[in-house]
Amino acid sequence: MHSVNEIAGFFRDVPDFPKEGIIFKDVTTVLTHPGALGDSVTHLLKLLEDIEFDAVAAVESRGFMFGGIIADRLNIPLVLVRKPGKLPADVISEDYTLEYGTNTLEMHCNSLASQSKVLIIDDLIATGGTALATAELIRRDGSIPVAAAFLMDLRFLGGARKMEEAGVPVCSLIIID
Repeated sequence: MHSVNEIAGFFRDVPDFPKEGIIFKDVTTVLTHPGALGDSVTHLLKLLEDIEFDAVAAVESRGFMFGGIIADRLNIPLVLVRKPGKLPADVISEDYTLEYGTNTLEMHCNSLASQSKVLIIDDLIATGGTALATAELIRRDGSIPVAAAFLMDLRFLGGARKMEEAGVPVCSLIIID
């Protein structure tokens, strides 16, 4: 099994992406190491042992990989949170700000049973805009965002703090101060 430190070392920094001045933390290089994806999920699930949730909301697109594995391993529902125009049925939308612009997320209406306890999952948290928008979508759909989990937390950008201030505890495998 890959250690957390090994997994952290698999990330690649991509300067000036998606715009100048941003150093993008690229998770695709983690995926090129056989077993690292599954090992990442195993480590995340260990962090989540004391959190009770009965559904997973995975954020496009890198969150789909981690969320899909978690939902499958735990045999619980998975809901996809996507960019606009990607979901075929009725959706609810939420606009948000991220460190390099603005965007919108969508989720199918009535995706989960009312009052489901939902884990939000994505590859990393930076300023928290995406995660906060996802939590709002979950609430508006009648469920409860009970926690958010990330492979990496760029702690210096404050997103995890904002999530916790919004009442959503954060678990992260790798923390960059």
